[in-house]
Amino acid sequence: MERVSTFLGRHVWLQLVLSLLVAVALVTLLFPGPSVLSVAVRTTITSLGAIGVFLARRRREKRAAGGSADDLVALELKLRHGDVPTAPRERAAMDALVTQRLRRTRHRVAASVCLAVLFTAVAVLMALTGTVRQAVGYAVLTVVFVGWSVHQGNVQHRRLCAMHAALRDDRPAPVTR
Repeated sequence: MERVSTFLGRHVWLQLVLSLLVAVALVTLLFPGPSVLSVAVRTTITSLGAIGVFLARRRREKRAAGGSADDLVALELKLRHGDVPTAPRERAAMDALVTQRLRRTRHRVAASVCLAVLFTAVAVLMALTGTVRQAVGYAVLTVVFVGWSVHQGNVQHRRLCAMHAALRDDRPAPVTR
């Protein structure tokens, strides 16, 4: 699994293509009828904003990590394993990356609650107005996706906090004269 994560970290275009394919499959499964090609075009067009945000965030993270995708993948691997970098340049890059991600996730609890409320509202509306297939599909999607998002958010936040503390604890004391 680690090799897959590393490969996908280096090849962002593949992440985007796989995400779009999963979205097309899910929309086609929940709403049978329109052709797969029309679903793919609509899904791609409606995803352009999210793709732009993802690419901008990725560019900032690459810049913080040292400028290349390989540097970012190496830091991500160390972060996932909890390995604190020892080289000064690598420590500074990890500190910049961790600080950036902690700042970006400062409202994660409110965002998770909002996401859960929105997904639940859509599931309830689908139960009231849609078919049984759509109602069950959205209910399962709500439970699985929101549960997975909250769990992964907590795991990532714990990793970031642990790395942030480790980077702060291992710093040499400043020289005073």
